[in-house]
Amino acid sequence: MNGMNGLAAALVLALASAAAYAGAAVLQERIAGAGRETDAGVWAALGRGSWWLSVGLNVAGAALHVLALRYGPLTLIQPLGALTLVLALPLQAAVSGRAVGAVRWRGAALTLAGLAGVLLLVRGGGRIEVLTPAQVLGAVAATAAALAALAAAARRAGPRAAGIAYATAAGIAFGAGSVLTQTVAVRPGPDAFTVLTGLAVAALAPAGLMLSQAAYRDGLGAPLATVTLVNPAVCAAVGLTLLGEQLTGGAVGVAAALTATALATHGVVLLSRPGETAARTPAAAEHRAAAALPRPAAKAAGRAPGWARRPAARPAETFGLAR
Repeated sequence: MNGMNGLAAALVLALASAAAYAGAAVLQERIAGAGRETDAGVWAALGRGSWWLSVGLNVAGAALHVLALRYGPLTLIQPLGALTLVLALPLQAAVSGRAVGAVRWRGAALTLAGLAGVLLLVRGGGRIEVLTPAQVLGAVAATAAALAALAAAARRAGPRAAGIAYATAAGIAFGAGSVLTQTVAVRPGPDAFTVLTGLAVAALAPAGLMLSQAAYRDGLGAPLATVTLVNPAVCAAVGLTLLGEQLTGGAVGVAAALTATALATHGVVLLSRPGETAARTPAAAEHRAAAALPRPAAKAAGRAPGWARRPAARPAETFGLAR
């Protein structure tokens, strides 16, 4: 496959991978929400069929991602992971019964615009470079140290800070895994170095999955945004500093790429912002109307009925959309 055809194939594969990851993230958030309501631990999710479906989607997304890395540079493929947030919008709306609000559609538009700018500025179509054995050892050691430090910090932090710490660790694990995956996929033949690198990928993939599951326990929005931003940041740093990947346009191109990245980042922040009340879907509107009907008055003496004693449940943060 020649350079331009390979680049086009890489883009299509990366888009399909983002769609699979979006579906997996929505499923994981709902599983984590159920665990939050029952005070179940992360390992309790292993008994749910929906969790294994999310695993299957993650595996499919990973396989498509590996193929994309086979034909495209890290600085081009990894930023497309931000499409996970954009594609999760309609999926989350479908399962939550709420329409997507204007702020999040604006965030989706900014994210897409920023990604389009990055794609136009990344130089692709050339030979794909990979890490040397010494660089692989350094990357694995640095990743292990970062994951250990972030996991320790998460255990001492409050729920929201812990979610961000776990999400940062997951983003690093996924980003490092992508870098090493490209090394395995592009090398011409199997050897001891390739096998050892593959084992490192096999360790990082489930680590990232479990870290992201822990991050989603108190809501999908901010943790998913963190994973989505940290992952390509790790890969871009490796690609530009160690693999010789470049941007077109020299200094002007770098400035334009930074602007496009800031635009996409702002879009991701809008996508993950909690608290916006979007219009309900017709089914949810009917439920709300039924809930607004007058209820019988409580008896003057004795305990109030159960519905009167029970406080209204606060909507959980679900990708910035209330359930």
